Amino acid sequence: MIKQLTSLLLLAGVLSGCSLAPTYERPAAPIATAYSFDPGQGPASTAGWREFFPDQRLQALIAAALENNRDLRIAALRIEEARAQYNIQSADLLPSLNAGVSGARARTAAGINPLGVSTVSSSYQVGLSLAAFELDFFGRVRSLNDAALAQFLATEEAARSARISLIAEVAKAYLAERAFAEQYELARKTFESRQTAYKLAQQRFEVGASSALDLRQSETLVQTARASLATLTRQRAQAANALTLLVGRPLTDLPPEVALSEQNLVTDIPAGLPSDLLTRRPDIRAAEQRLQASNANIGAARAAFFPRISLTAGIGTASNELSGLFEAGSRTWSFAPQLLLPIFDAGRNSANLNLAEVRKNVAIADYEKTIQTSFREVSDALAARATLDEQIDAQRAVQEAQAERLKLADLRYQNGVASSLDVLDAQRELFSAQQALIQARLLRLTNAIDLYRSLGGGLNEVTVADKK
Repeated sequence: MIKQLTSLLLLAGVLSGCSLAPTYERPAAPIATAYSFDPGQGPASTAGWREFFPDQRLQALIAAALENNRDLRIAALRIEEARAQYNIQSADLLPSLNAGVSGARARTAAGINPLGVSTVSSSYQVGLSLAAFELDFFGRVRSLNDAALAQFLATEEAARSARISLIAEVAKAYLAERAFAEQYELARKTFESRQTAYKLAQQRFEVGASSALDLRQSETLVQTARASLATLTRQRAQAANALTLLVGRPLTDLPPEVALSEQNLVTDIPAGLPSDLLTRRPDIRAAEQRLQASNANIGAARAAFFPRISLTAGIGTASNELSGLFEAGSRTWSFAPQLLLPIFDAGRNSANLNLAEVRKNVAIADYEKTIQTSFREVSDALAARATLDEQIDAQRAVQEAQAERLKLADLRYQNGVASSLDVLDAQRELFSAQQALIQARLLRLTNAIDLYRSLGGGLNEVTVADKK
C-alpha cells in the first residue's frame, strides 16, 4: 500500500507540471522608441539619493521619513500580507500529513448486548493520515500558486514605488517650505521698507509737500505687502505641517537650512531610452506582475472544466489494549481516492473563465496605461528641463532690470523729474520679479526631482553600478 501511495504521489508531481494557463507574452509598449528631447546616456535609477540630494538637512529628513512614514510602513506590511497569502497557497502543492493518537473506552449495557451481560471495551489507535490531497493533473493548484506568487511580487514592487514616491515628496515638500521661507523673508523686508516710506509720505503730506493721492498710493503698497506677508506666513506653516506628516516625526535636531540658490541637485540626469522604463520603474514591474497573475488565473479557470482527483489515505496501528499497539497484526491502513467530474453547474465554470479573461484584458490595459503615464512623466520633465535654465536666466535679468529701474525712478523723483507713482510702480514690479525668481528656482529643482523619480531613481541610498 505504501508503494502504491508513493507511486501515485510521484505521478501527481510529474503531471502537476502541466498547465492550462496561456503562454505569457509581454505586451508591446505603446510608446515611442525615443524621447523628443536629448535623453543623455546612462541610467538614473542606480543613482543614490544621498548623491542626488547633497543638502544635509534634506538627507536627514529623507532618512527619518523612510524610518517613520506610516504609508511606507503600511506598504511593508502589505508585503508581509502577500507573502503569507502566497505561503498559504503554495502549501496546497504538497500533501498534508497529520499524526493522530486516540483512545476510547465504552461500556455496553447488558440489555443491548447479545451476550446479555454488560461489557467494557477499549480501543487505541496511532497513525498517519493524508487528508484530501488534490492530484494536480491539470495544473489548477499550480496556476493558483503562480497567481499568488505574482501578486506577492507585485506587492513588493508597489512598496518600492511607494519608497521612490516618498523620497520625491519629502524633497519637494522641503523645497516648497524653503521657497515660502525665502518669499516670507522678502515680503517682511519689503513690508518694513514700505512702512518706512509710508511714514515719510505722511510727513510730506502733513507739510503739504505731496498730495493725498501719493499718500494713498503708498498706503496701498504697505497693505499689499502686509497681505502678502500674512499669506506667506500661512503657506509656510502649512508647508512645514505637510513636511512633518511625510517625515513622521517633529522637525527637530536637524542640520541648518540651505537656500534654494545653493541647492546643488543633479539636474542633468540621463534619461536613457523609453524601453528602459520597463525594467527601471517599480510601478511598471508591479503592473506586469499583476498581468501575470491574471494570466495564471485563466489556467485555474480552465482546469475547473476537468476532473479533480483527490486522495485520502491513512496508515497506523490499532489495538484494544494500549500495550498491544505496534505488535504483530495491529497494523491498519485506508485508501480512499475521489474523482469529481463537473457535469452541470449552470454555467458557473464558463462564467469564471470569462471573468478571468476579462480581468486579464483589464490588466493589459492597466499595464499599457502605466507605461504611457511613465513615458509622459519623463517627457514632460525633459521638456521642462530644456527651458527652465533659460527661464531662470531671463527672470534674473528681469529682477536686475527692475532693481535698476527703481534706482532710476527714485533718483528722478528726488530731482523732481518723475512723480511718486513711477517709484511706487517700480517698487511693485521689483517685488513681483523677486518672487517670480524664487518660484522659477523652485520649479527647476522640483522638475529635477520629478525626472529623477519618473526614471525610477530613489531605491538606492548610494550610487551602485548598473548591472544592465
